[in-house]
Amino acid sequence: MKRRIGILTSGGDCPGLNAAIRGVARAAYEMFDAEIIGIHDGYRGLIDGDYSEMKRSQFSGILTLGGTILGTSRTPFRDMRKIGDDNIDKVAAMKKTYRDLKLDCLVTLGGNGTHKTANLLSQEGLNVIGLPKTIDNDLYGTDFTFGFHTANDIATEVIDRIHTTAASHGRCMVIEIMGNKAGWLTLYSGVAGGADVILIPEIPYTVESVAKVVKARAESNKGFTIIAVAEGAMTTEEAKMKKKEREAKRAAEHFSSSAFLARQLVEQVGVEARAVVPGHIQRGGSPSAYDRVLSTQFGVHAAELIRDGIFGVTVALKGNAIVHNELKDIAGVPKPVPTDHQLITKAKNIGICFGDK
Repeated sequence: MKRRIGILTSGGDCPGLNAAIRGVARAAYEMFDAEIIGIHDGYRGLIDGDYSEMKRSQFSGILTLGGTILGTSRTPFRDMRKIGDDNIDKVAAMKKTYRDLKLDCLVTLGGNGTHKTANLLSQEGLNVIGLPKTIDNDLYGTDFTFGFHTANDIATEVIDRIHTTAASHGRCMVIEIMGNKAGWLTLYSGVAGGADVILIPEIPYTVESVAKVVKARAESNKGFTIIAVAEGAMTTEEAKMKKKEREAKRAAEHFSSSAFLARQLVEQVGVEARAVVPGHIQRGGSPSAYDRVLSTQFGVHAAELIRDGIFGVTVALKGNAIVHNELKDIAGVPKPVPTDHQLITKAKNIGICFGDK
């Protein structure tokens, strides 16, 4: 029996997407008679009917390739039920494309927003399987998402390189790591890179607490400080504000989290402080060996689920096992860093400051 499988990548790109696509396709070809339909540019392609029937040869040589061969876009979940100026019912259009293509299953690769839409389509009666990708590692139900370890390697290398210039000039370097709602990437790369201060969204900080560390190091023989700050990190004052109020404050001041903190440290401590924003470098390029393996395992598991007729689920890593969760149980559920997380405790026990005291 031939199975027609649609695959799309949605949301931000990250290393490992192509490796996961390859895993799905190669396992499907190996285990059953399969046809792979590539949906272009995420859910937009599913809405507009933008797709192509793929050949086996297109899945060769992409294991190490960054980005996504299918293209991606952001179609916010909050807008899925809204009919805009184009007068298109997005949900109805996606269901129509699925049925016009005679798909037996749709595999969606993405993060939180992607999984919420995948769950919506599952509830609408489509056969859907999710694959969890995001460099933020903030998708509930899985220990790690693919893309995270590569981004962690890159962010750690950034911190390593900044270390040498910080030490040479005796500067305080404030390095802004991606992560607007969750601090997993900043926490892991901060510890791996030997940061003196790590600031994450889950633990509001005071500038005074950070300034105390910077001043003490400036007065010591070390003379420099490395601060890893998540883009979504906030002061205790900002944490009390509503999201829109907080965003308006930052926009009015033209400050990123790193620029804001660097300026405050210059004013309060008098040190030479610099903000460094590596930005999208953190999610570009070839996936690490770990992410190539994880992405492949996730893709193969998705194909096994298709073979077994199991849908409405998303693949996950639990311990050393590749498993799957019900989409309805994980869609829209946040996964912040627990403030009592073991790595935070260990980091504090070697003197790393989190700005909370």
